[in-house]
Amino acid sequence: MVEAVTNTIHESLPKDNKTDTNKENNTFTLPIQGMTCASCATRLERVLNKAPSIVSAQVNLASEQARLTFDPKSISKEEIYHTITQAGFSVPTENLEFQVGGMTCTACTVRLEKVLEQLPEVHGVTVNLATERVVVKIAEGTLNNTQIVSAIEKAGFTAEPLSSFAEREAQEKERIKIKEQQELRRLWISTLLTLPLSLPMLFMPFGIHADLPAFAQFLLATPIQFWIGNRFYIGAYRSLRGGMGNMDVLVVLGTSAAWGLSVWNMLSSTGEGHLYFEASAMLITLILLGKWLEGRAKRSAASAIRSLMALRPDQARVEQDGNFVEMPVDQVTTDMIVLIRPGERVPVDGMILEGSSQIDESLITGESLPVLREQGEVVTGGSINGEGLLKIRATTVGSESTLARIIHLVEDAQASKAPVQKLVDKVTHVFIPAVVTIAFITFLSWWFIDGSVEMAFRSAISVLVIACPCALGLATPTALMVGTGIAARHGILIRDAVALESAQNSNTVVFDKTGTLTEGQPSVTEIYPLSGTKEKLLQLVASAQQGSEHPLAKAILKKAGEQTLVLSQPQSFRNLPGRGFQATIQGRVILVGNRRLMKEHSIDLSSLSSQGETLEYQGHTLMWVASLQPLSQLLGMIAVSDPIKEIARQAVKSLQEQGITTVILTGDNRGVAQVVADKLGINQVIAEVLPEDKANQIQSLKSQGRHVVMVGDGVNDAPALAAADVGMAMGTGSDVAMETAGITLMRGDPSLVAAALSVSRVTYKKIRQNLFWAFAYNVIAIPLAAFGMLSPVVAGAAMAMSSVSVVSNSLLLRRWHP
Repeated sequence: MVEAVTNTIHESLPKDNKTDTNKENNTFTLPIQGMTCASCATRLERVLNKAPSIVSAQVNLASEQARLTFDPKSISKEEIYHTITQAGFSVPTENLEFQVGGMTCTACTVRLEKVLEQLPEVHGVTVNLATERVVVKIAEGTLNNTQIVSAIEKAGFTAEPLSSFAEREAQEKERIKIKEQQELRRLWISTLLTLPLSLPMLFMPFGIHADLPAFAQFLLATPIQFWIGNRFYIGAYRSLRGGMGNMDVLVVLGTSAAWGLSVWNMLSSTGEGHLYFEASAMLITLILLGKWLEGRAKRSAASAIRSLMALRPDQARVEQDGNFVEMPVDQVTTDMIVLIRPGERVPVDGMILEGSSQIDESLITGESLPVLREQGEVVTGGSINGEGLLKIRATTVGSESTLARIIHLVEDAQASKAPVQKLVDKVTHVFIPAVVTIAFITFLSWWFIDGSVEMAFRSAISVLVIACPCALGLATPTALMVGTGIAARHGILIRDAVALESAQNSNTVVFDKTGTLTEGQPSVTEIYPLSGTKEKLLQLVASAQQGSEHPLAKAILKKAGEQTLVLSQPQSFRNLPGRGFQATIQGRVILVGNRRLMKEHSIDLSSLSSQGETLEYQGHTLMWVASLQPLSQLLGMIAVSDPIKEIARQAVKSLQEQGITTVILTGDNRGVAQVVADKLGINQVIAEVLPEDKANQIQSLKSQGRHVVMVGDGVNDAPALAAADVGMAMGTGSDVAMETAGITLMRGDPSLVAAALSVSRVTYKKIRQNLFWAFAYNVIAIPLAAFGMLSPVVAGAAMAMSSVSVVSNSLLLRRWHP
């Protein structure tokens, strides 16, 4: 986890900001997180000033900022950030998201990333061609939306910030509607103007020659070229102004050459030259058709996000002054009382105060059957109320709600860039210049070898048009969009493309036991006091654990509540991770925990060892109870049982059928862990492990050449989740586990582990298929065009269809089911 954070920080260092008086040096200000006193500021300042090539550093504790002047030729941004991190501090960041218009191919995304990364305050940029969105990571509080929009517009694109949940939803709907109307209108006009030009071509196979007069062709083709096709000229100009070519450059070069030569031949004194007006017009029309089809397919690929946004109702019925009034959901605040009638969607996350009902949570958790929710239980915004009338107290609203967090996770995953995409970006950087060079060589070769300017011209145009890199740019993001979207519909939230790519290589799955393979709701089954009554021993242990959220503590407190025992307040309490706890009750110091804890304090367990071994063999967890003062002695033993989840055996079997090794990693007794492993058919048991050692065990498995997935749900699982190649957290567990994991399973269902690995494999398979066909298309098509085997019109149609085919192939992922 630390390495991942450090790498992120390394990648996020600001670029040049030459405000220092010395033009050789750069000066910029960074926010610093982690300083608590003046000595922190002094220490960081001293560390930075000692670093080579940092001319000066001033650290201000009050403003929590560091102002640095350094020589960019001698020290890299990675080295500066590494120095800050090594000193024990960090640079806080925030993400700003924008809807960007004007991107046409992957070359545009590379150019925009390059432009934004040059801003001093920008720490990282992710540009997604498929969703037309840009996520900019900045040093917290250093830039605003206006400044970033200005930078994007200077790069030749349009941008609109995405802000609140409701605003984003409205913006998305309006943007899609306007874009569809504009694209369709331009396509219809272009088609109507192109039709008269293309009809003679259709009649030629039947021996009918009915070419339009040259001037009529000119009148029809010119509006298409410069009015309908102005988007290509604008895009090409902006791209070249930004220092890089894109798809628009190739289209403009090819169609302008065809139109220009036609005009020259039409106006020449001989008038014998061939006219290519129909070729330029049909190229633009076919490309517009391809873009329209591609747009529809991309919007279909993004449907998962729109489906999630549509789950939340616009209005909520809120109690005010004893009456229930309707108000916009965005105005509902925490602790407001909300009424939900039968059949309505739940507007916010909340706890049920009155009523009970069957709740349909299928679109949030993937659970197909409605779930009974009663008083004291929580309901999730976006789920559907069944037959009951519910009164709830709002707990989380707005961007903190479960639905908003799910949408944010899915959007982050769809906006992320898979490691394999880096290869595409490198290829794209040199692709356009290479294609233009090939087209020029093609023209000269045909002219020199064949002596035909017309053939040389046609072949060069075909090379320019057919080589547009749209398919390359769409291959990865569209598959990611569909794959992460369909996974979310089944209760699997994939955080980013790196997690998805890592998951598909996995060969070992490590399970935490409690709450992952078991229900996580243990109950007391046996109580063995050495002296006194069972009630007295239970009362003592329950008194010590009041307020604890540990599953075993909840089991003890529940049992004490059932027997209406009066509990005492502990004078002191000290948690001993992985072993138990120590507490003082009415002047008596007691220990409660496992065998390891008892052994550390030399407590003799022989009086209950035979009963303990029998219970452990049956799968019970033992809580040994001993006193340290006034006497060091064993007081008794409490046995707790946590039933195994019914679905767990089938989940383990599904993984093993895929050739995956399964492991239990738990802090519980080895005997208990082995019983669970035997019942489920798990291959390996690693037991009696302290929380801090779980990560070491994961590293040990990785050192054996295994690609490890860790599945857990508790706070103590977080280090292991971070250490694994892929961390999977149960959505029913702690927030810490979910924040650490790369994949979150929205139900406490271990069978989702196999489903998550399956969807990652099929998604990555689609990415590989898309990239193969996108590369293969260019490898095959460019030589064919260069050798004169493809006309410009056929090349244009093939180029348009290549993008559509890539997106359509990605959409096949929607057929996936767990």
